[in-house]
Amino acid sequence: MTKERLYLFDTTLRDGAQTTGVDFSIEDKRRIGTLLDGLGLDYIEGGYPGANDTDTTFFASKPAFKRARFTAFGMVKRAGRSVSNDPGLQALLSSAADSICLVAKAWDYHVRVALGITNEENLASIADSIAAVVATGREAMLDCEHFFDGYKANPAYALAVARTALDAGARWVVLCDTNGGTLPHEVDRIVGEVTAQLPGDRLGIHTHDDTGNAVANTLAAVRQGVRQIQGTLNGLGERCGNANMTTLIPTLLLKSDFATRFETGVTPEALRTLTHASRVLDDLLNEAPRRQAPYVGEAAFATKAGIHASAILKEPDTYEHVPPEAVGNQRRLLVSKQAGRSNVMASLERLGLAADKDDPRIQTLLDEVKARESAGYAYEAAEASFELLARRHLFGVPLYFSVDSFRVMVERRHNALGELVTVSEATVKVFVNGETDPLWSAAEGNGPVNALDGALRKDLGRYQKHIDSIELVDYKVRILTGGTEAVTRVLVETMDHATGERWLTVGVSPNIIDASFEALLDSINYKLLKSGAAAA
Repeated sequence: MTKERLYLFDTTLRDGAQTTGVDFSIEDKRRIGTLLDGLGLDYIEGGYPGANDTDTTFFASKPAFKRARFTAFGMVKRAGRSVSNDPGLQALLSSAADSICLVAKAWDYHVRVALGITNEENLASIADSIAAVVATGREAMLDCEHFFDGYKANPAYALAVARTALDAGARWVVLCDTNGGTLPHEVDRIVGEVTAQLPGDRLGIHTHDDTGNAVANTLAAVRQGVRQIQGTLNGLGERCGNANMTTLIPTLLLKSDFATRFETGVTPEALRTLTHASRVLDDLLNEAPRRQAPYVGEAAFATKAGIHASAILKEPDTYEHVPPEAVGNQRRLLVSKQAGRSNVMASLERLGLAADKDDPRIQTLLDEVKARESAGYAYEAAEASFELLARRHLFGVPLYFSVDSFRVMVERRHNALGELVTVSEATVKVFVNGETDPLWSAAEGNGPVNALDGALRKDLGRYQKHIDSIELVDYKVRILTGGTEAVTRVLVETMDHATGERWLTVGVSPNIIDASFEALLDSINYKLLKSGAAAA
């Protein structure tokens, strides 16, 4: 039987950016976009060009996605204005987006109170705006804001909004539960009534989790005929969040009710990277992963000793609803501590490092990873640090240089203009392998870590040519324990401007400068290794 296609639309970078405490930088958006594209999603909504500098810059050029359509979000034109005279719509039309998703009111109450226009004027704005997008040769979509509340109040008008967009050429019309208050049985009924009048293969669903039912509401809509699913990685989003793609994707692929009927752009191979992707996002946001998260949480397949653990050892199906390896997670039998080797092997395979699972060095590597993670290290995002660690155990890594000492000073003083400024300065003493004389370097920076980074990369002798094009582009700190002796984890992202490659490294120490320096050392060693630099 031919399966029906479901299209996955991710709005982590737009709706997810409305999460309390989340503020994506340009570098964050690029990194997360690449992560989402690698999962096999069909649409990545990058933000709202014209609304803020970050999104406008992000949409100035098209990311190098391998399969996802780069999608911009914005409002339909204002009533009483022409398309050419609406700055917001023009910012969308001039962006580098492949697709444009417009939003319009589908609840007549909002049309009257929030917009202060007539129902007919709202429909005219929708028709003109969708037509303007289609005229540029790009795919047009409409998010029907407050669709379910609007349908309950005035079903004829809510349907008119959707029909107007379809008639104007929209590829997708998305039914939005904007307030997140609609329950699964209501979604089931309303979507069933809508798909009896409008084609389901041109309808999408966008739900919020204010009642804890966003995933259930989405699945109910799919069962009633919609074929585009909107959501966010890890369920990020305004208030209580959006439908969680990290839960939806494996449900669609691994649960027979959906897997036998539908297909998506996510392959089984990509699904095995889901846990990794979820934790990378958490690391980039400086958030601790939610242990009880379905499918990807550390506790999702964890069992304490007793009859459950005994049964799992005999046959995992007894207490696991899906194989943890299918989503890149692992089984954890907490008392017996039998876990981990498969995850290390999967990470080595992802990095292209061939190794025999029975090689005793794998167990040694696993033991060190566990010891380091107990000390605060996290390698889900910092793959460059993990690769160096793995190579040291399995293949060896050349010793390019050693740092004999470093010093960092931070001084607050008045400058020549009488202004109070804080100045950071760092000096580093380095021995390059094979040379007897040390190299001394000093640099100033806008902070101690920036100064230390500048000093370390200022002069590495014969290796300097390999690192001239790299730059520290992101720096995140997380305090792991409380008190005056708190342990600090630092995550550093480095970019090679010559190749466009980016990598992340990690350092852990009670001293934030030590932790930062460790991550910086890993970053430079990784670059030298990848450049094929000779050890001596």
